[in-house]
Order: sequence, then structure tokens, then C-alpha cells
Amino acid sequence: MKIRKLITVIISVFMCILMLAGVISCGGVQDKAPDPTPDPQETPTPTPPPSTPEPTPEPVELVPYDGVVEHLFFHEVIAYPEIAFSGSSRQRYDTEMVTVLEFQRILESLYNNDFILVDLNIVWSEYTNDNGQTRMRSNTLMLPEGKKPIVISFDDLSFYEYMKGDGFMERYIIGSDGNIWAEGIDPSGNAVVSQDLAAITILDKFVRENPGFSHNGAKGCIAFTGYEGILGYRTQKDLDDNSEESRLNRMQEVARVQPVVQRLKDTGWYFATHSYGHIRFPSAGLTAIQNDAVRWMEEVGSLVGETQILIFPFGEPLDGCNWLCQTACGPGFLFYHELGFRLFAAVGREPYTAIKTDIAAVRMDRMASIGTTLRQGRERFLRFYDAKDVFDPMRPEEYGTDW
Repeated sequence: MKIRKLITVIISVFMCILMLAGVISCGGVQDKAPDPTPDPQETPTPTPPPSTPEPTPEPVELVPYDGVVEHLFFHEVIAYPEIAFSGSSRQRYDTEMVTVLEFQRILESLYNNDFILVDLNIVWSEYTNDNGQTRMRSNTLMLPEGKKPIVISFDDLSFYEYMKGDGFMERYIIGSDGNIWAEGIDPSGNAVVSQDLAAITILDKFVRENPGFSHNGAKGCIAFTGYEGILGYRTQKDLDDNSEESRLNRMQEVARVQPVVQRLKDTGWYFATHSYGHIRFPSAGLTAIQNDAVRWMEEVGSLVGETQILIFPFGEPLDGCNWLCQTACGPGFLFYHELGFRLFAAVGREPYTAIKTDIAAVRMDRMASIGTTLRQGRERFLRFYDAKDVFDPMRPEEYGTDW
């Protein structure tokens, strides 16, 4: 009995020590918050706060839709216009980009005008006709009543070297909450991690707050080049440097970007090629087109997976893919088709689509949501947004508008 009492006393004392140390509570072992996932960068950056949980959308009745599927495209957004519009590249940025404020206002206008994001891959499908030939056909979309489908695509989300220090974020990362964040430097030179300063994270956040803006979780199509990597990671091979150091550096960048790519795929984003070197198809020879496509498949396709979408660099079509799609397909077009590409997108004044009759392919035009069309062409975009309402007052005054 004395031994049992002694054991009881020892246990009681031990439990009190543990309680004082905070290891246990009256209910047992205390749950400890998980350590934040370290950001996979060499330079420490601020830890992003937890994101707001995505609300569960209410079930809605779906109705068939066979009308026009609109298509707008953007480049990366300007995070700090006070920097972008003050340097030597100010006119280029004013021409090609929209600012954070403009992008947010455009999304709000699209949502208020009853547009809903759809995945470009579900708009058409490949089938075999009665003659045993594969062709493409448009699909009837099942959408919430009153909603109008829209595709949003983004070109060149690579944070090219020329953009560094010019008012843009620098790369996309996985935050401690497991979501996509953007990392960069603010105008004061401080490291910043945000979901409010880059295209992908702004759209992600908007859909979280307005789930009715997305059909089945669709986000946007990202059209990648490869010559300076993707998403801010320098994943390209340096053909002039065969050293072990160069190879290891590239492998490190590949390892860092892979979880970002996977998270994008898991959350409704999908990918396209924009050519490896952003080449000009009309003037490039067949060999150059083929070599460029193969390199994209090896260095970018290996990271993002298969895609059937080719977005023409500079909006310039491949041979045999004029705006009427009535000409026979040329060798460059056929080469991409043999690689599995079926959806071919250029740039036009209005959305335009045509299903090729001689091959399984769809030719389409996108409308450019860029600084140029904010300044000129307001009328063409009124069904989406009013340039007067979204225009950022920080844009340079000297370039003018037509409204």
C-alpha cells in the first residue's frame, strides 16, 4: 500500500509539472498549432496570414447555353504604378498592362454584368464523324440562368528580367497556408508577400469572395513562354552553360515551381503555350517553329502537363489559320496539330470563333484588356466594363484617351 501511495504521489507530481509546462491540460494532451510551411526561397520573406476560407456556393439550377463565349486576355498587372509609370519603360507598360486597381475594377464589373468564368477546354470537344474523321464541335454549356460565359487568359506570367524593379511583383509562391501568394519588393525596398498585387492571386481572392463568378471552379488560362522560365522561376536551360552549377540551379528552380504549378491546377487554373521564345510565326521558318515548340514541350510542358491550347505570340496566326479558317492548313499548323493542339487563339477587335472543316481544330480571337484599349476602344468593351470607370488616375496623362 505504501508503494502504491508513493507511486500515486509521484504520478500526481509529474502531471502537475506537465500542466505547468503547458504540455497537457485538464482534457489531456494540448493540441499545438502546426509550424508554418517555410517558403521555398533563399531570402526570408514575411509569412502571409491565413486566407479566408472559400464559402460553399448554394446549389443553383442550370440551363443550357449555346451563345457566344467571350474571351478577354491580360498580361501581368502593375503592382506599383508610381514606379512603372516613372521609368524609361513607362509607355510600354502603359500600352501593354493594366494596374492592380484597374484589374480589380474590371473583375467587379464583369461580375456585376453577370459574366461567369468557364474553362476554355469545355467549350469545344473533339469527335469522330461518320467518315471516321476527327473534327471539333461546340458544346452546349449548362450554366446558371442569366449568366454569360467568359474566358480570361493571361500571357507571359513569367516576371521577365526587364520587369524587375519596375513596379511588379517578382514571383508566385506557396504561402504557409498552402495557397498561392505573390512575392516582391515594395517602393520602399521592403520584402512583401501579398494576394492583392498580382494577377493570379487577385483573381483567386475575387472568386473566393464571389464564388458565383466561377463555373465549376474555373479560373483562368495561363499562356506561358519559356525563355525566362515561368511564374518568376528561371526554369529554362542555359544552352551556353553546360556546367554542373547551371544544371543544379535549374533543378532547384524546377523543384520550387512545381508545387506552385500543382496548386494552380488544383484550384481551377489551366495552361497554354505562347511559344517558347515568343517568336513571330509568320516570319519564322518551319524548322524554327518546330524547334521552338519542342523546346517548350521539354522545358515548360514537362512542368505544367498536357495542353491543347496555343495562344499565338503577338496575336499572329500560324500558316493556314487566317481569320476565316478557309485556307488549307500549312506545315507549321499541322506540326502543332500533330503535337495534340486543337484550340488556336489570336487577337481581334471582337471575340470570333470558327471550327475548321478540314481538320480537328478551332480558331478564335481574344480581346485585349490592356492600356491601349482602355485609352482607345472604350465602346467595344462596354458590355464588359466602362474604361471611364476602371481607368487608374495614376496613368500618365500625356498619352490621352478617345473618350
